[in-house]
Amino acid sequence: MPDQADLLLAGGDVVDPGGGHQGKLDVAIRGGRIAAVGPTLPHTAAEVVDCAGKLITPGLVDLHTHVYPGAGYWGIDPDPIAWCTGVTTWVDAGSAGAFSVAGLKTYVKTRRVRVHALLNIAGQGLAARTGEGLDLSNCDPELAAAAIRDDRELILGVKVRIDRDTVGPNGVEPLRRGVAVAEECGVPVMVHIGTTPPPLADVLALLRPGDILTHCASGIAAPTGPEARAAYERGVLFDIGHGSGAFAFDVAEIQLAAGMTPHSISTDLHARSVYGPVFDLPTTMAKLVAAGMPLDDVVAAATVRPARALGLTVGTLTPGAPADVAVFTVSSGDHELVDAHRQTRTAPFRLVNDATYVGGRLLEPRMPAPPPRWVPLTTGQRVAIAERENAIRASLTTPLVGVDDLAEQFPRTS
Repeated sequence: MPDQADLLLAGGDVVDPGGGHQGKLDVAIRGGRIAAVGPTLPHTAAEVVDCAGKLITPGLVDLHTHVYPGAGYWGIDPDPIAWCTGVTTWVDAGSAGAFSVAGLKTYVKTRRVRVHALLNIAGQGLAARTGEGLDLSNCDPELAAAAIRDDRELILGVKVRIDRDTVGPNGVEPLRRGVAVAEECGVPVMVHIGTTPPPLADVLALLRPGDILTHCASGIAAPTGPEARAAYERGVLFDIGHGSGAFAFDVAEIQLAAGMTPHSISTDLHARSVYGPVFDLPTTMAKLVAAGMPLDDVVAAATVRPARALGLTVGTLTPGAPADVAVFTVSSGDHELVDAHRQTRTAPFRLVNDATYVGGRLLEPRMPAPPPRWVPLTTGQRVAIAERENAIRASLTTPLVGVDDLAEQFPRTS
């Protein structure tokens, strides 16, 4: 490391499956990129942060989110969540289609985190709660392909929701169109599964190696049979996509016991799931630990594996990679976690984010917006949100320090 680093994260416990780094190491950052990772780097950086006892990972990559607020039912702002969870790359999974992707492009330019998108095969995207696949005239392959060709930096794939309410009598036809667009543009398709009809077997039969089956541990779709195994073995990528109703511990445990480890762990974080049962990506990662996945595998499934699924260079601390880094306290002890069906499991720890860096820059705090009026909340959720808001108000309206911690900034001269 011949040149001085801008930032050195010193002495943390690094877990970086994509870069092959593991152990008590220093991470040096220069010019917004990883400069070096090693056990004895010079502590001559412009800023040195003591990370002893902390877990350092690449910035987390969430493969299934909805981060286009104000343009439909599901969207949230990623920035107030990113700074305290370690998620530096967010993939919006179908909030926008060909009719609305220009607005999404304008919006993501204002965010501090990295945002990419999967284009909804339905031109209107997720303007409403469901039903975007009921009118096939909105599922225009030519329009979708043109939108992808116009912006390959933002749009990395195609998203199709296939369940009874979304497609009605159209069955898997929206997926056929989505796969055709993906084939033409050389990108993967992500398919959402849920209630039937159409039959799950019909959905799985259309997927190619490298395509993504999200909600893979859904208790409703329950993809655990021979068709699911055949898809898994031919290279279809299984993604968690937790969401409000699409993760069941018992299904995840069946898949793990059968050797069908999820390729990626994502949240399907949106305007409903952010208040529970998902909450955030570190919580979702802990659920997979509770289900039986080792921590190293969980970190890989939330960093380098989703990044590579979409051809991204993030999710690793390899020198030269973007300096997206997450620092966590590993809070030991029994932590009860709940799935979408109120089944519980216990994890031996939870990850508490201490710092999140995007391009080597520390994300500063941002406060979340209140829930949209249309989001259904329990009494307990409403009480908890009010208590959180009151705690924030109290912390910001109490004088920051007392007299002993103040300086006389402009002394009197006479």
